[in-house]
Amino acid sequence: MNYDIDNRQTKYEITENIEKLIDEVINECLIVEGKKGEYEVSVSFVDNKEIRILNRDYRGVDKVTDVLSFPMEDDFNLSTTILGDIVISAEKADEQSREYGHDLEREIAYLVAHSMFHLMGYDHMNNEEKKIMREKEKKVMKNLKIFKSS
Repeated sequence: MNYDIDNRQTKYEITENIEKLIDEVINECLIVEGKKGEYEVSVSFVDNKEIRILNRDYRGVDKVTDVLSFPMEDDFNLSTTILGDIVISAEKADEQSREYGHDLEREIAYLVAHSMFHLMGYDHMNNEEKKIMREKEKKVMKNLKIFKSS
């Protein structure tokens, strides 16, 4: 598993603990999905201003969001499968962590898991898709002992 972390914001430090957690979440998502082989993912941290621009330009939604997923759609027949890019607003993640009563690391872990399943083809446009995706996210979080699932 190869991943790159690009920190394009200055308000929050992306610590070694956060980087290690991202690695664990990405790998656990691949395990839960039964993926074998070499995969590559890019994770970028941005501020609310940048994610709003990306959300507007790529989704036509002119508002701040917590995370965006950009799946790689081309097959280059490489030995490493490029899954795509994850872009997280560190500011929005911090806001949500305080709103939900947990720490920033847990929120980032959840956003990475959520986005990983988008990169692997899942969505939540209807209730059935949403249920499947949420079950997978909860399984990852439970397996990593980040939170317990019912």
